[in-house]
Amino acid sequence: MRMRKKKWAIPFLKSQTDLVIENPSIYKGKWKEKLNRNSIRVEIGIGKGAYFDGMSKMYNEDGWIGIEKELNVAAIAAKKLSEEPLENRVLITKDAKDILDWFDKGEIDIIHLNFSDPWPKRSTRKRRLTHSNFIDQYTEILSEEGKIVFKTDNSGLFEFSIIEFTHNGYIIEEISVDYRREKHDEDVITEYEAKFIELNQPIYRLVLKKGRI
Repeated sequence: MRMRKKKWAIPFLKSQTDLVIENPSIYKGKWKEKLNRNSIRVEIGIGKGAYFDGMSKMYNEDGWIGIEKELNVAAIAAKKLSEEPLENRVLITKDAKDILDWFDKGEIDIIHLNFSDPWPKRSTRKRRLTHSNFIDQYTEILSEEGKIVFKTDNSGLFEFSIIEFTHNGYIIEEISVDYRREKHDEDVITEYEAKFIELNQPIYRLVLKKGRI
């Protein structure tokens, strides 16, 4: 269900000039300089920002770029992030289909995909963030040793993603079909995960390494 429009969302996002990057393409090839870090992570679809907030604090040695195209949701995340400004993180409120315009070849070290929309209908599968159309772009912007960390509650999307990534040359480094069965203090629990854990639903997780081209 789509979130009700928040009148304050767009004005607030525009006011956060240090946090929200209006024109990300101007930093293409310069993100390490912008964030003053030698390693850059991207989370696509940060939602309300709990994971992004927690991970960017836990791994402060890395630069963090959050992407969220839904402005109402992005505004909630921005509000949370603005409460504790950090130099190592920024937010892009645009559609991830344009990431090649924002990031240079090999510029990103890790991409996080958390509970992406499964787009269950066959006619909408190309919109999945783990479809080959997106994977081709990830391959372009990831560094030589770059990785993708993917989590979902949807078994169908998980199986689809394994096939898509391996067909595109990615190597599975870690795989779990019940990730939160054990404690993982090194990985922040997202808003969605908390709900699924409460319902005793399994969390599926992949860590994939970019293959040699």
